[in-house]
Amino acid sequence: MSDSEIFQRLKADHDKHRAMLADLEGTQAGSAERETLFEALRVEISAHAAAEEESLYATMLGKPDLRDDAKHSVSEHKEIDDLFADLFKADSASLEWDKAFGELKHRYLHHIDEEEEEMFPAAADGLSGQTQDRLAEVFIDRKPKEKERAANEEPGDERD
Repeated sequence: MSDSEIFQRLKADHDKHRAMLADLEGTQAGSAERETLFEALRVEISAHAAAEEESLYATMLGKPDLRDDAKHSVSEHKEIDDLFADLFKADSASLEWDKAFGELKHRYLHHIDEEEEEMFPAAADGLSGQTQDRLAEVFIDRKPKEKERAANEEPGDERD
């Protein structure tokens, strides 16, 4: 993977998300800790995904050789957001919640592994260093704004 700041930041977020998923998985059903960690994870991943789409994916969509990867990842973001919506509505003490969390964890880990192993290297090869630097700036600017937005909205957006 490239040493570019955009990919370093995205990978650092992924590492944080892996740790948050593990922490959440270790919580007791229906506990206040589960509720708090779930909301923190939801906000963090939602903000990351939106900022990633507005920086890296928006640029990749403009490149024919990178377009399919970007479309695939955006569709996976939508699936993950839908899973967050299901979890948000479910009782965190229920088996339904546990099952939905297992699905979310599986899909999200698959998604970020795929990004790191396939998509980021392809993007690093297909985008100039100057473009990658600009994307890092966009990501750094957007993520705090997206975090605030995600904290004030329920999951399950209008994208189809």
